[in-house]
Order: sequence, then C-alpha cells, then structure tokens
Amino acid sequence: MSRLRIPAHPAYLRVVRASAWYDLAVTAGFATPWTYALVHDALSSCGNALGLGALPELDPWQVLFANLMGSVVVVWAVLRIVRPLPEHGLFDGIARTLFATWQAYALAHGVSRLLWLFFGAEVAFGVLQLVPWRWARNANLAVNDAGPTDGRPLGTASR
Repeated sequence: MSRLRIPAHPAYLRVVRASAWYDLAVTAGFATPWTYALVHDALSSCGNALGLGALPELDPWQVLFANLMGSVVVVWAVLRIVRPLPEHGLFDGIARTLFATWQAYALAHGVSRLLWLFFGAEVAFGVLQLVPWRWARNANLAVNDAGPTDGRPLGTASR
C-alpha cells in the first residue's frame, strides 16, 4: 500500500500560515467579553456606514459564544503560525467549509450583509487549502493505477 502524497510544498505551508495570521487578526478581539464589546461596536458601526446592516444588541449568550469561538480560533491560529503542517491546512480547510456553510445559512436568514466579507475570506482560504489535497489525491491515484514500474505485479515485493 502506498502512502498518500501530501502537499508539503513551502508555498502551501505559507498559505496555511497566512490563513492563521488572518484568523488571529480577525478573531483575537472575540476572545474576551471586553474586547468583543469593542469589536461588536466597531463592526456594527461599519455595517451601518456601509449600508450593510448593524449587528444585534449584545446579550450574554452572544458574548459567551463569541468568546468561546474566539478563544478556540486564537489557539488554533497560533498553532498554525508556530508549526504549520500540511495536515493543519487540510483540517483548517475542512473547518472553513463548515464555517462558510453556517455563514451562508445565517446570510440566508437575514443577518447583516457585513458577513459577506468574512464569508469570502473563509471560502478563499478553504479553497486554497483543500484543492492541493485533491491534486495530491489524484496524483496518488494515477501512480497507483499505473502499477509498479519494474514489471512486477501490484502487491509483490522485490527480492
């Protein structure tokens, strides 16, 4: 059985790290109740100024979930900055697919159109991190379909 080739090219790891820096910059303010109140007010003002809609008033449940999300994403971002691995890109791409799905659901249900800015970033980083895995999988399948290059039947070892 052959191992799946993984996208370990330095350019891919730069994408993994760049997505982590983006996450850190965007979500650090969500990690505490005090910073989230500031971010909430700034986003709401920005949404109003751009005609995209304000955020709903703060309530304790919203703050709690924003803080939970912010804390987890900050830790995940720091891991990818400090030690970017191809597998981190794969899992981050999957997480971004989930985030984008729920953002699309929220947009379909009338949240501030300001969310489109974040949705676009989720989709872009998700594609950049998942497509190389698809290419690697296809390359691996092509190699396996071709069989051994020394004339031996598949599954036999050389002596």
